Formats: sequence, structure tokens, C-alpha cells
Amino acid sequence: MSQMPQQAALPKCPSCAEPLEPGDLFCGACGYDLSQVPAPPRDQPTLAMTGAADVDWPDPEPPGPDSAEPRTHRATDVPGTDSGGAPLPGPEAASAGVRLDRPSEPDEYALQAPDPRAEPSSGPAEPAPVCVACRAGRVDGDGYCENCGHAQPRERDHMERESGPLAAVSDRGLRHHRNEDAFAVAHTALPDGAPASVAVVCDGVSSATRPDEASMAASRAAGDSLLAALPRGTHPQAAMHEAIVTAAQAVDALAGEPDEAREHAPHQNAPACTIVASVVTSGLLVVGWVGDSRAYWVPDDRTAAPARLTEDDSWAAQMVAAGLMNEAEAYADERAHAITGWLGADAYELEPHTASFKPDRAGVVIVCTDGLWNYAEAAEELARIVPEDAAERPLHAARVLVGHALDGGGHDNVTVAVVPFPAPAPGAGSA
Repeated sequence: MSQMPQQAALPKCPSCAEPLEPGDLFCGACGYDLSQVPAPPRDQPTLAMTGAADVDWPDPEPPGPDSAEPRTHRATDVPGTDSGGAPLPGPEAASAGVRLDRPSEPDEYALQAPDPRAEPSSGPAEPAPVCVACRAGRVDGDGYCENCGHAQPRERDHMERESGPLAAVSDRGLRHHRNEDAFAVAHTALPDGAPASVAVVCDGVSSATRPDEASMAASRAAGDSLLAALPRGTHPQAAMHEAIVTAAQAVDALAGEPDEAREHAPHQNAPACTIVASVVTSGLLVVGWVGDSRAYWVPDDRTAAPARLTEDDSWAAQMVAAGLMNEAEAYADERAHAITGWLGADAYELEPHTASFKPDRAGVVIVCTDGLWNYAEAAEELARIVPEDAAERPLHAARVLVGHALDGGGHDNVTVAVVPFPAPAPGAGSA
């Protein structure tokens, strides 16, 4: 008779886990038919690994630094299959969600690209910068003058710029912790092609919030306004008035942003600054201002009289205008520099001042903050320190004037723009 294939005795019922006796065909507890238990799968035979087996083992690695024996390989280093023919899992499958292997590392790590600034330049070496204070000593690698020891300024602490025939220089001075002055210089052309030079100088009010931002916003806004209006044919004096109004609006806008600024300094006023600007064409000189920054006229012929072109919006100027003090008495008073006009959201009333002139000879316009004229207030005094070649070398002249203020003590920020009159023809510049 045929017989059922014998199965190995089961220790427990597959259904209820009740212990079984050898030979039981049914579970005594739940009645499970033990003959329905499937036979275990047939495994593939294990093959002996002999030298003749076709397995491409890698050569042993060289000995490690602490051992003379060659380093051996793990079985997982060689691809293979399990007994059912499926690929063997790699070492990354050792545990779910956790990597116990280390990613392979290159023999050499790529170095950071060399700094191009460190590479030797093929062109001529740039000359060492000259000290902004003594204008003679060279500046060492630490930023100090080798001659007078003056610490050289940071980026905004000392700014220089040339634009065609005109130039400007601004310096933090020797006492202030930052530069609150700003300027804009540019040149353009009128509709008929005649040249026009534009200079704007602004002085931040130190008692106000963010005066450095106020001066920068005003100088940029006024400069942009003039450069937009003049090529359209707007009369320079009308363009100047509009530029000052635009600058005032730019400073006003700072009063509402950012809110955190007022939280840090609630006792201070809104951002504020003064402004003075000039427009020079081939035959016309226009100035505009609010506050106590000034513009001076210095003729090339020093036998002719220089002149101050602006009147301060200040306590001292009001005393002189009212006949209550002479100029010497007024400016000797401690209240002399209290300004009565400025750009800012808390200004009493915006009253832009403009004036136009038609000089009968060549010269330069000096546009400056009180950081300069505190050390050369009278027009005659200022004219004596303006280099005679200022029209040909405006940047040099501006440096000389800033240096004069620093030599005098540099108690305030100082900014100077030098604008030749008449405006040179297009293509002409400083020598």
C-alpha cells in the first residue's frame, strides 16, 4: 500500500501551540489536522568552496601601519548569491535605518581653489597707498601710516571718487567713531550737448537716529534727481529745487523703517541731515542747500576775491541776520552750530534755498561740510589752502582740503567736492 510521506514529529500544534505526542494525527486540544502542515522547503545543497571554485577574490590589501600581516577581506566584499540564487545583501543592509558602514573616502582630498588675490599679478605692482592724514607716509600692512602713525580708515570712513572733471573726498576724521557724511558726484550733458557737473554733499545730524543712513539716502536721491532732470532740459535752478525736495522725501521715508531702530533709540529724533549741492555748466553755476553745509567760489586768478555762495540755516546766522551779534560773536557762541533747517521727518518746514551765478572767470566750486569750514571759515582763508591747480587736479585738491581739516584736529567728519568752472568739454578730466 502506498504510504504518506513521513514527517518529522511536531513538538507543538501549529494552531494552538498545545504540546503533541509522537504519532498524533490531530491536536487533542483544538482538533487541528496535523497532516495539513506543509512540508518544509527543500534547501539547495551546500557547495564546498575549493580552490577550483570560480570565485574572483581580490588580492589581500597591504599590511596596516600597526601590523606586518596582510589585511584580509570580508565575505561581503565579494558579490555573490544566497542559496536560492538571490543577490546577497551588502553591508549597508546590516540593520534597518542605521548605517554601520563608512562611505568610501578618496585617497586625496581636493584642496580649495587658490585665492586669485594671492597669485602674482602679471601687470605692474600697484603703488602703496599714501596716508590720508600726512599725505606723505606709506601705509603698512596693518593699516597705519609709517610716517605719522595715523590709522587708515575703513571703507566708508574714507571715500574718494572722480567723475570726469570733478572729484570728492570724505573722511571720518580723528574723533568720530563713524563717518556720517556722504556725497555724490557725476557729470552729464544738457539737451544741446553742453557738459554739466553735479556735486551733492550731505552731513548727517549726529543727535538724530541713523544719521549715516540719512546722508547716504539724501545724497543718492538728489544726485539721481539732477541726473534725470538736466538731460531733459530742466533749468538747473529748477532741477536743484526738485532735487532737494526729492532728497527730503528719501530721508523722511527712513523715519518709518525699520521699526526696531526706534526701539533701540526711542529718545532720538528721526533720521536727519543737511545738504548742499552744485550744478556747473559751461556758463552757469547753481547752488542749493538746507542746513549749514556750504559752497564756496575760488577763482583761478587768486588776485580776484573768493566768495561764500550759501548762508547757513543756523542759530549763529540768525543772530547775525537779526543784527543781534556780529559774525565773530555769533560763531564764538556755543550755540553757533545749532541748525535751524535740515532734511528729516521732524523738520519744522522744508525751505530749499537755491541761487544761480554767472562767474566772469574760471575757478572752482568747493562744496563741503562744516568738518572743513570749521578750520577755514572765511572764503579768503579757504582760498589760501586750495591748490592753484585745483581745476586740473580736483581729486588732489580735495585730498589737500581734507588733510587740512585732519591737521587742524579732525574733530568732525569732513567731506569736500571740488568742481571746476566752467564745466570742461566732454572727454576732459583731471590731469
